Amino acid sequence: MKEGTEVRGTNRHRLISITAALLTISAMSASAHHSPAAFDLANQITIQGKVSRFDWTNPHAYIYVSTTTSGRPTEWMIETDGTSLLTRSGWSRGILSVGSVVTVRANPDRDAGKSHALLISMALANGTVLTPRSNGTDGASQATSLAGVWNGLRGFAARKVGPIRPTPKGLAAVKGFTVAANPVTGCMPYATPFLTSLPYLNEIDVQKDRILIRNEFLNVDRTVFMDGRGHPKDGSRTTQGHSIGKMDGNVLVVDTTLFSDHRLGNYLGSGAGPRELPSGPQKHVVERYRLSEDRTRLLIDIVVEDPDYLIEPLTMGMEWDYTPKLRLLRFGCEPEQSRRYLSLQ
Repeated sequence: MKEGTEVRGTNRHRLISITAALLTISAMSASAHHSPAAFDLANQITIQGKVSRFDWTNPHAYIYVSTTTSGRPTEWMIETDGTSLLTRSGWSRGILSVGSVVTVRANPDRDAGKSHALLISMALANGTVLTPRSNGTDGASQATSLAGVWNGLRGFAARKVGPIRPTPKGLAAVKGFTVAANPVTGCMPYATPFLTSLPYLNEIDVQKDRILIRNEFLNVDRTVFMDGRGHPKDGSRTTQGHSIGKMDGNVLVVDTTLFSDHRLGNYLGSGAGPRELPSGPQKHVVERYRLSEDRTRLLIDIVVEDPDYLIEPLTMGMEWDYTPKLRLLRFGCEPEQSRRYLSLQ
């Protein structure tokens, strides 16, 4: 196949050895920021061409690839993760330059008329294969407590979500959701429980009277008060709510209320059933954190009650890997960058 061509379909990947290497890599790159509903995750395309632009930005990096489709010049906008995930997967700002010849595998936009896709993997002319999420752990390190740095990357793909039974109000919200309505486009971070399931690093800082839980994505810091106080009766409402905690044996139990309304506050992700489900002011979340038996992972169970949007409680299970050698690469939100994909909507 000549440079500057594009192939659609999952059974038409008979390319040179570079593409054969690409086929060995799992398509694990569902978008964690914008709704994956925009992409056809069951289909893959292969694009061969030259890089015309590479934006090393957050919350997404974008790679523009010039190619030829049906004899016409086409520029594809390839969306991928933010710079922290890419850095830990071997990427850097200078790894691509204008004119670099690349072979891309990606999930196309559901609208076939848009040259927009979600990156699965990219091969360079020298045979190097880049993927956005290839570094899940840094070895089998053992934790001595809940404190430390924990990586949610591997657990993101394996998280378990119980049945989602929305109320009529919740179902109407799901049906009325549009990609442009995603609050991350306005730099509003996700709330628990979805925030906890994201494929980023988290740091637990155990202090005398509180525990701080820091997340890389949009620089979210949660404070869990451990001094025996209750929730304030008329406290201010925020995206992350008000959290109090206690130790139940070796388990940290975190109780959170006083959430503000959030367009995607309860769950967003791939899979069957309702996904883009908001949360309301009656939302109540209980999280339980405990070390795995081998002390290499943090096991997290979450129960969400929200009578405005859920007929019955939503349960979620996930895990983080202990990664003491890694350091959080925090990033904020660039509104123009966050809204870029809307230009194709």
